[in-house]
Amino acid sequence: MAINLQKGQKIELGLTKMTIGLGWDPNEGTGHAFDLDASAIMIDSDRKLIGDEYFVFYNNLNSPDGALTHTGDDPDGKSSDGDDDEAIVIDLEKVDPRVEEILFVVTIEDFERRKQNFGMVRNSYIRVVDNNSHQEIAKYELDEDFSIETGVEFGRLYKRNGSWKFEASGIGYRADLAFFLEKYYKGQIIK
Repeated sequence: MAINLQKGQKIELGLTKMTIGLGWDPNEGTGHAFDLDASAIMIDSDRKLIGDEYFVFYNNLNSPDGALTHTGDDPDGKSSDGDDDEAIVIDLEKVDPRVEEILFVVTIEDFERRKQNFGMVRNSYIRVVDNNSHQEIAKYELDEDFSIETGVEFGRLYKRNGSWKFEASGIGYRADLAFFLEKYYKGQIIK
């Protein structure tokens, strides 16, 4: 039986091979297609990205340690047919030992020009699926009204005392993908 998580709730996972599925349904009639992008950010104990190749998104589908694989971009949210819009397959046994946390964020591409925000998106969720049994372990449905936010941290995996836990975050930002890269990047970003 899957656990329905509340914002801020944490659970022990007890598994190493999983898929983090992210889903959403953009409202119709906004005049533009919605392109929401899921990303995973692998950070160290200083809460910094351990290397730019550990920022897994539509242009970098695999982490170099082989632990994370992004299933690819769904540029309009219409190819999921009720399933996850985008997903990241994870093998925790392969995660680089420097990684203490993996953040899962979703951003809206080109939100300024299209005048879009998460208030125009419904049925948003993040879920954890056991890759061995293909059963959903936990799901967090975002029910907050993100009327100005354009980027949301949906959830995170984090290591405590040698074991991995999952937390339902639900933290909204008025930001794009570059914001998250800058927030967790150690070096200087050239624009």
